Amino acid sequence: MFTFKRSDFPRDFQFGTATSSYQIEGHKHGGAGPTHWDSFAATPGNVVRAENGALACDHYHRFEEDLDLVAQAGLDCYRFSTSWARVLPEGRGAINQEGLDFYDRLTDAMLKRGLNPCVTLYHWELPQALADLGGWRNPDIAKWFGDFTEVIMGRIGDRMHSAAPINEPWCVGWLSHFLGHHAPGLRDIRATARAMHHVLLAHGTAIQTMRALGMKNLGAVFNFEWATPADDSAKAQTAAARYDAIYNRFFLQGVFKGSYPDLVLEGLEPHLPKGWQDDFPTITAPVDWCGLNYYTRKVIAPNSDPWPSLDEIDGPLPKTQMGWEIYPEGLYKFLHRTAQEFTGDLPLIVTENGMASPDQVSSGKIEDPARIAYVQAHLDKILKARQEGVPVKGYFLWSLLDNYEWALGYEKRFGLVHVDFETLKRTPKASYHALQTALRN
Repeated sequence: MFTFKRSDFPRDFQFGTATSSYQIEGHKHGGAGPTHWDSFAATPGNVVRAENGALACDHYHRFEEDLDLVAQAGLDCYRFSTSWARVLPEGRGAINQEGLDFYDRLTDAMLKRGLNPCVTLYHWELPQALADLGGWRNPDIAKWFGDFTEVIMGRIGDRMHSAAPINEPWCVGWLSHFLGHHAPGLRDIRATARAMHHVLLAHGTAIQTMRALGMKNLGAVFNFEWATPADDSAKAQTAAARYDAIYNRFFLQGVFKGSYPDLVLEGLEPHLPKGWQDDFPTITAPVDWCGLNYYTRKVIAPNSDPWPSLDEIDGPLPKTQMGWEIYPEGLYKFLHRTAQEFTGDLPLIVTENGMASPDQVSSGKIEDPARIAYVQAHLDKILKARQEGVPVKGYFLWSLLDNYEWALGYEKRFGLVHVDFETLKRTPKASYHALQTALRN
C-alpha cells in the first residue's frame, strides 16, 4: 500500500491519470483519417510485430467504463488527448462531425462523473495528408495546427479545466526526426532542426488561438530526463550538458526565455529555417502553468562521432520494464531547477510519471508492488519540493490503461488497469486499489 494520503497534500493539489488518443481509442473507428503512425507501423522493422493503434483499447466504445474507473479511484482529473486526424481526416478542410461528437460525449461524461477534463491537443499522431506535405518540417504546420485548435476547442474548449497544445516536443522533434524511433522515422539533422522549431511555433500559435476563444488555464508540457555524466572527465561533463540542452533546456528556454541554448545551436543553427529568431514572440505566448513528464535519467558518455558526440550508456540503478533507471531524485531536481531558472511562481504540474512492468493476472488479481514503490518514491520527492517552496500543484499517473506503447507495441504495460488485448477486459491492478485507498483517506 501507499504510505501517503490525500491530506498530506494541500486541498488545491490535484491528482489525475493520463492517456493519449492513438494509444487507447481505436483509430479505425469513427471516421478518423490515416496518420503517419499507421504508415510507420506498417513498415517492417519499425514496431514490435508491426502492431498499430487500429483497435488499441477500444476506448472509443468503452470510454464510459474507463471513466468510471478514473472516478472510482478518487482522482480529480483526467488528462486525455485529441486526435487531429479524427477531427480533420485530411488534417485540413472537411470536418469529421463524428469525431467532434465523440470528444463532446467524452467531455460531458467526465463532467458527469465530477472529473476535471485536462486536454492535450496533440500526442504524436499527425494526419498522413500533412505528413505527405513535410509534416513538422513544413513551416505551414503552425497555421494548420492553429486551425485544428480552433475547430476542436471551438467545440469542447468551453468545458476544459486545462489545456496544453503538444505533448513532449522532444519526442515530436528529436526522437522522431533525428533518432528515427517514432513516426515519421527520419534520421536527418535538417529535418530535426525544423521540426524542433516548428513544434514550438505551433505550440505558441495554439496558445494564442485558445486565448482568442476565451480559454483559460493553458499550459505547456515537456518531457525531462536527468543527464548524469558517465565519469568526472571534462568530456563527459560536456556531453551530459549537451544532452541536457537538447532534451531538457531547448524547449523550456524557447517557451519561457525566447532563445535556444548555445550547446544546441552549435549543431542545429545551420539547419534552422530562415528568420527563425522572428518566431519567438509567438513561441513565448504566456502560459498559466508548466507540465513536467518525468520517468528516468540517462548516463551520458562522450564519443568521437559528429555532433552531438555522445552515447547513452547503461546505468547501475534498478530499471523498469522499459530498461529505464528508477531515479526519483531527478524529478526533485527538475522541479527546483525549472522554477528557479524558467518559471518562477508559475504552477508546476507533474503531467506524467509512472512505470512499465510485466504485469500478469494471477487468480484474477495483478500484484504490482514495484509500481507502488515507484509512485510513492516520486510523490515523496514532490512533497519535499513543495515543503521547500516549489509551487507543485498536481500529479498525473501514466497511465490509466495498459495501451499501445508506440514502437514497442503492446508489450510494455504502464497501466493502473490491466487490459487483456485479446478480450479487452479491464482489471484494476493492486496499484489502482492502493491509490484508491490513499486518495479516499
